[in-house]
Amino acid sequence: MGGPVRDPRGAVRGARDGSAVALDELFKAHWPAAHRAAYLIVHDSAAAEDIAQEAFLAAIRALDRFDRRRPFGPWLHRIVVNRAIDHARSRTIRREVGAELVPEAAAGPDSGAGFSDATMAALAALPAEHRGVIVMRHLLEYTPGEIARALDLPRGTVNSRLRRGLDALAQELAEERA
Repeated sequence: MGGPVRDPRGAVRGARDGSAVALDELFKAHWPAAHRAAYLIVHDSAAAEDIAQEAFLAAIRALDRFDRRRPFGPWLHRIVVNRAIDHARSRTIRREVGAELVPEAAAGPDSGAGFSDATMAALAALPAEHRGVIVMRHLLEYTPGEIARALDLPRGTVNSRLRRGLDALAQELAEERA
């Protein structure tokens, strides 16, 4: 699994300058959280892997524009969450996955985020925008203010999405227990 990067700014600088070792260090440190975040939003292992890979590659390609005074992780997570939300929206529009497959997808091998199958299924039923902020808040442990800055949303919108999403999760799980 990933761990803290010894010198985060140095790793970003090294990756920007083409160092494979620095790139590997960034990847190892940030891949697990990026992949889990994507998975919890799209509930599809293969899609989550693609999204996390594409987001990581997009971040690496854009390192020359990255403000190195800021941390790399939140910037990468913004890219991952936005791509995952876009994917979930387009999948909903295209109706590629039937509702009957959602619990099956939620129980996939990459769901090791510590959530029960019932919670994963309830999370899968939420709109992508709600899943995104819940994943950032409760998996990636960002504050609402950090989520607002990362997703370029008003803090009130983030708080509203968190509240509505958590209320819907609680209701779904209560119905499941009844």
